[in-house]
Amino acid sequence: MRAGVADQARMTVRRPSPRPYVLVTTGIAGLSMLWYLVYTLFGVGPAVLAYLGAPLASVAGAVAVLALLRWVPLAPAAVTFWRLILLLEVTVAAGRGIQAVLASVAYPERPHTPAFVSGFSFVGLLAAIAAIVLVPLGTVARAERRKRLLDRAIAFFGCATLLWFASLGPLLNADEPWSLRTKLILGLALLMSALGISRVAYVPGGPVDRGAVRLVASSGLATAAYAMLAAHAGHHAAVTGQAVILPLGPVLIALAVSRQWRYQGAEQKREAWLPYLAVVAVDIPLVVTVFGPMGWAGRVVVLLAVLVTLLASLRHLIAYRENQRLLAAQLVAQEQLRWDATHDALTGLANRGLFHDRLGLALEGGPATVVLVDLDDFKTVNDSLGHEIGDDLLRAVADGLAEAVGRDGLVARRAGDEFAVLIDDGSVLAEDVVSRIGAVLGGSLSEHRLLIHASAGIATGAAGTQVDHLMRDADTALFAAKQRGKANWVRFTAGMERPVVADAQLGAELRRGLELGEFRVVYQPLVDLNRRQVIGVEALVRWHHPTRGVISPADFIPVAERTGLIVPLGRFVLRETCRQAAVWLAEFGPSVLQKAGPNVSVRQLHDPDFVDDVRAALADSGLPGELLVLELTESAVLRGQQVSRTLHELHDMGVRLALDDFGTGESSLSLLRAFPASIVKLDKSFVDGIEHHEEGTPEANARQAVARAVIQLAGALDLDTVAEGIENEEQAARLQRLGYSLGQGFHLAEPMSPDEVAALMAGQRELDAA
Repeated sequence: MRAGVADQARMTVRRPSPRPYVLVTTGIAGLSMLWYLVYTLFGVGPAVLAYLGAPLASVAGAVAVLALLRWVPLAPAAVTFWRLILLLEVTVAAGRGIQAVLASVAYPERPHTPAFVSGFSFVGLLAAIAAIVLVPLGTVARAERRKRLLDRAIAFFGCATLLWFASLGPLLNADEPWSLRTKLILGLALLMSALGISRVAYVPGGPVDRGAVRLVASSGLATAAYAMLAAHAGHHAAVTGQAVILPLGPVLIALAVSRQWRYQGAEQKREAWLPYLAVVAVDIPLVVTVFGPMGWAGRVVVLLAVLVTLLASLRHLIAYRENQRLLAAQLVAQEQLRWDATHDALTGLANRGLFHDRLGLALEGGPATVVLVDLDDFKTVNDSLGHEIGDDLLRAVADGLAEAVGRDGLVARRAGDEFAVLIDDGSVLAEDVVSRIGAVLGGSLSEHRLLIHASAGIATGAAGTQVDHLMRDADTALFAAKQRGKANWVRFTAGMERPVVADAQLGAELRRGLELGEFRVVYQPLVDLNRRQVIGVEALVRWHHPTRGVISPADFIPVAERTGLIVPLGRFVLRETCRQAAVWLAEFGPSVLQKAGPNVSVRQLHDPDFVDDVRAALADSGLPGELLVLELTESAVLRGQQVSRTLHELHDMGVRLALDDFGTGESSLSLLRAFPASIVKLDKSFVDGIEHHEEGTPEANARQAVARAVIQLAGALDLDTVAEGIENEEQAARLQRLGYSLGQGFHLAEPMSPDEVAALMAGQRELDAA
């Protein structure tokens, strides 16, 4: 363990520089050349010294590779590569060392190299070729790999043509006979050079530096240069080649080690120029061969040049086809970008931007009509069934709108569940289009067979009308249509915008009123019908406007719902109710206050902080949770999983839930079983006229039947029941006979201020005491 840490520290902190190894190898080659210069000019020294430079330089190159393997952390593939290069340097050093010994014996006669000495060079060159072939030089895609292989083939045969022309061909045609092993060694050296130079073309970074691979491959050119010199000058060039040319190979190896030493594995630029350079370079031997004597070696040059030209043409054909594909893909991408910029991603309809552009063009040339279509209760679908089904429904609606409008107009999706239709053809009636839309949307849509309704607003603008003005008029008409209920349409008329503006002004004043504390909470008592005593209250909010006086909840509650101000308003009513109920509880005891019930809206139930608001109101006031009764309508209960989770959390806190206006919505036994209700409140519409005799009107009989069914259902489910809207004693008596024990209404008690409720509770306590 300690040894491993020490080795790592040595490798990372004390790693030496590769410069000494390069200097030593270069110095040996330089001294060899210097000796040759002195020997040539002055004839000083024995000629056998020419054979010492190459083996000594190879030894220095081998030492450089050993230092690289020792000091530099390398990937496994790189380690294999450099071990094979080490084998090259060792075998070459051994072979040339033996050759130097033999030269000292045989010189000045004709030098002779035994076969076993050539074997060292065979082994070294084969090791170098294996290293170049096996080293990985980065990963590329399959399609790109084919192109790069073709580029390498062009570079390889281009290099091979030059090397054949300059070295191997003249050697084979030389007047002086050369041995077969010499020719094989030269061929392997040239093969190593051509492979190395061409293999690293068009590759990203790998474990071995690309320049290092090319330098290693170029070291074989020293052997090729020596062979070319020998081919032209014969064996008499042995001294020059041994002293000047062959030592250059180890120098290139040392330079390759230096590059690998500093290599960080970064991706390198692709050398796109190399195949083109190979094509140009082939022309030189081709021209010389064509205008010179044409022997069999020259024919090889011509064949290689033709092969390189064919490969280059094939590469250009592949590049042309690829460029065509890229151009086609680019055109498709541009078209897709234009489509995405002007169309809705979910439905494929035109988007808001395209719709406004087309509307602007239409209004420049003449009148145009806009139809805004908004789905009714789409939020309920999203909340109860999920957004995926909601998206399916929107796509189905979009298809239905496109089918209904056809070529009579442009259909667009503005946002959410709101769509728009542009009609710029004066012969097309917008009312007919709306009728067709209603017929399509009136059926079941999407694969889930959902029933949906939509409201529509129609506005027509003359030529020159501003787009924003026409869209505002259509929005006003849509708002008016929604005010009338579901599945309605309204055409904009002058003056229709005034209620909308007034509505917006009221919303602004409502926000200001919340900030200035203009709202008050009043309480309508909940009465025990048998004892005629107050046992609880329902909290109601009133707005005391400084200039308009008391504003009815029927006027400001819808505005608060639409603007979202119902959430802070409801929070105020909740906290005030809990505070006031705690005061009464402390003053009069639990016998006169068993229930304190503020109303809760749908928007509050969707507020993620609502449960925390209830918990905080109870904690701040000290009111027990079981005395708080939150009153909800049936439509609020039927609002999906989020609302259901909220209601169950409240129930688990001990807060009781009352189902208000029971019987007017979609009430059912399954609803009561799924909803954690404690109280149901019979709606006033079933109390009105209930005092008439059973033999009376069918309407009275129906109301009594509903009232009787509700009390029986509540009794079966162990729920309390409250009858709302009792306005006379006959109604109270009839409800008592049906089994109702709790009631509300103007006959029993009107909404009161907190002080009036306190006075009522005080009088009731005195009466009980008496």
